[in-house]
Amino acid sequence: MIKKSDKIYIAGHRGMVGSACWRALEAEGYTNLIGKTSKELDLRDQKAVEEFISTEKPAAIIDAAAKVGGILANDTYPYEFLMDNMLIQNNLIRSSHENNVTKFIFLGSSCIYPKFAPQPLKEEYLLTDSLEPTNEWYAIAKISGVKLIEALRKEYGRDYVSLMPTNLYGPNDNFDLKSSHVLPAMIRKFHEAKMNGNAPVELWGTGSPMREFLHVDDLGQAVLFALEKNLDEYLYNVGTGVDLTIKELAELIQPTVGHHGEIVWDRTKPDGTPRKLMDVGKLNSRGWNSKIALEDGISDTYSWFLDNQSSLREL
Repeated sequence: MIKKSDKIYIAGHRGMVGSACWRALEAEGYTNLIGKTSKELDLRDQKAVEEFISTEKPAAIIDAAAKVGGILANDTYPYEFLMDNMLIQNNLIRSSHENNVTKFIFLGSSCIYPKFAPQPLKEEYLLTDSLEPTNEWYAIAKISGVKLIEALRKEYGRDYVSLMPTNLYGPNDNFDLKSSHVLPAMIRKFHEAKMNGNAPVELWGTGSPMREFLHVDDLGQAVLFALEKNLDEYLYNVGTGVDLTIKELAELIQPTVGHHGEIVWDRTKPDGTPRKLMDVGKLNSRGWNSKIALEDGISDTYSWFLDNQSSLREL
């Protein structure tokens, strides 16, 4: 059992997911959280990671470190998305096992599931069909991490677990239009168009694909839940269990931002996977549920965007 005074290392603690995990644990009274920036510790460097873990000896590690991005970034940098993510997670998982770290929480993404898997996505659909080509590089890396966690549970009885969140958004998101996901990209596009006299906003695709969105603070609570429980399986989906079309998302974000111009859909651009709804019954049955409504979360995220425009991270 992890105690409030135990040392817990959050990899990627300055990112959207890592910072949400930090907030959740800190609010719950965990007093010995540690984090390193990428300049202080390159997680792709096996020797550096091994030295860090063996010296610090954390009781638990939360792996929120990853190279992430949307369709354009995945398609432009396939080698980096595959190699960097495998290096990061392999180094952390290997060092955790070899240094007897008690608890390891591996964070991935719903894109690990096949493109045309039945909806909603169940954990057992993993590796039953082909992936969405536009993000398969990231997905394959994350799948290998999930299987490493499963292998360590099976062979060594490790209390390690993989959490696969749906599409995330919230404070510390990436709003760079070259590499961001759909929700923060829309917030920025609508905001800039509003500032430009309510100019038309061009969005990719047809608006018909369906997506589910989870506020990152809900994910932080799921990580806290997994940290404090002995979960009996290696893989759990994390989401709301509710989705909407990209067009409906745009129609939620536009009035929140206060944009009054036209929305133009560029049908020459790819839609990506037609639908990605998570079956979250497994984690719900263990006692965890999401709490933040999408409308409230979008409003919260836009407020954060407005407060942090001068320091938004770019590609």
